[in-house]
Amino acid sequence: MIDERFLIIGVFLSLVGGLSYLIDTVKGKTQPNKVTWFLWALAPLIAFTAEVQQGVGWQASLTFIVGFNPLMIFLASFFNKKSTWKISKFDLVCGCLSVLGIILWLITKVGNIAIALSIAADALAGVPTIVKAYRAPETESSLIYLLSGINAVITLATIDQWNFQHYAFPVYILLLCIILYTLVKFKVGRILKLK
Repeated sequence: MIDERFLIIGVFLSLVGGLSYLIDTVKGKTQPNKVTWFLWALAPLIAFTAEVQQGVGWQASLTFIVGFNPLMIFLASFFNKKSTWKISKFDLVCGCLSVLGIILWLITKVGNIAIALSIAADALAGVPTIVKAYRAPETESSLIYLLSGINAVITLATIDQWNFQHYAFPVYILLLCIILYTLVKFKVGRILKLK
């Protein structure tokens, strides 16, 4: 276990990644999926609240920043007409399933259930962006996923109580970031189409 003060570095890295993506969004270089980025803001911020209620402490800062960055990016996506991505029926289905997970948490009001359902909601919200990163990696930026993944590793390295409320969201974020970073950085979808 490393000192919790390293979490400040992790949050800073995630913030740098978020600001980079936000700038690319305003410039029209990236085209965020509005459904994904809105729900990527909502689900982690709900999970952050649940983690705080469960006594998670500073490790919850990862969950906060992975909700805060998407909120900034979602709002920025409205400032440049080039930075829009067509919302499909698939996006809406994933969004509705994500909202269902949030509603189920509001009904149960149990901290660990809230965290689990927020992860499920966040993952479902991310499916359209995963598909987009596979099909059109040039519409994404890999830096945010790299730096958020590093933040997740730092967060995991600070955990001294290995229970669900402490490790669930960081493990999920790490896996999601590995997938998205790989798809965007290495243009996996383009490579597989060539074969």
